[in-house]
Amino acid sequence: MADSFLIEKCKQNDRKAQLELYRKYCDGMFIVASRYLKDGAAAEDALQEAFIKAFQKLDQFKGDVTFGAWLKRIVINKCLDIIKARKMEVQSLDDGVLHIAEGEGDWDIGEQVTMDEVYHAIDSLPENYRVVVKLFLMEGYDHQEISEILGITESASRTNLHRGKLKLKQTLKHLEYGTGY
Repeated sequence: MADSFLIEKCKQNDRKAQLELYRKYCDGMFIVASRYLKDGAAAEDALQEAFIKAFQKLDQFKGDVTFGAWLKRIVINKCLDIIKARKMEVQSLDDGVLHIAEGEGDWDIGEQVTMDEVYHAIDSLPENYRVVVKLFLMEGYDHQEISEILGITESASRTNLHRGKLKLKQTLKHLEYGTGY
């Protein structure tokens, strides 16, 4: 069934349509939630809460993006809310001290490094760097969007991305030369 038809049925509180829409998107959205919340149960809880919120706010879905993209943003925001609720300690940044000139094309890594090693290295970053790196690289958000999502300045987003990138390169360099973590 097409998403638009299912969405219209869901707006009328059709439980079968809600279940079908849930089944269509739950696996992919669980993967998204798992990128942010390492605990499978927490990712599952975030997913359930995101779907509940999506069904409650379905009248706000205008169709200017795909339903999947709209739902993904809700899932990510729910995960970030959970991270914030855990009283994530974020290193404060003095915006005036460091201004990063972004070179977005300098993410090259050695040929010997596998994608699994890259994902593991990203997961090993400190929380504030990891979240910004994932939002930027994996989800494709720009610094303005990241700043709005996380409630930080664009400069802080750039700085966290830059510092995360440096830590990643350092970690991956050790892997490339066989010195391990």
